Amino acid sequence: MTDPETMEVYRQWWLHDARWYQGVAKRFGPEVANEINAEALRFVATQVGKRVARQHGLPSGIEELRDRYDTCASRMFPEELRNGGVEVLGDDLVELTMRQNFAVTMVRMAGSLDGYECPCTDIHAGWSEGLGVELAENRATGCLRHGDRACRLLMRVRD
Repeated sequence: MTDPETMEVYRQWWLHDARWYQGVAKRFGPEVANEINAEALRFVATQVGKRVARQHGLPSGIEELRDRYDTCASRMFPEELRNGGVEVLGDDLVELTMRQNFAVTMVRMAGSLDGYECPCTDIHAGWSEGLGVELAENRATGCLRHGDRACRLLMRVRD
């Protein structure tokens, strides 16, 4: 569990990001803000994937891939702020679930939810790239941003 001071740092940085998004969206439009946000998060996610791969090795099967994605998720989004996990659904398919998404919460608090597009698939593409995994499928099947009970994201590994 993350200590209260660290959680406060996370909250402040994500509030900063939400306000940054709002400023870019007001000046240049939400399309530009979404594009820059997704690009930046994909870069960070790729770096996280590379660090996880260096520390734990490249995944050699679907269970190891599930573990690596879970590690990547906890490095970027502490469990206290995401309330979710990663499950294996098939030989080449994993699903990431988040019942709480503090990025959406912070964007909502900053008054920027209108026009905001979640960069989740870009994050997963970055993790995959960093882990040396090529995806055949990377899509959301549920999103808290759109009122679903959880964010659900499918990632299918290319043969």
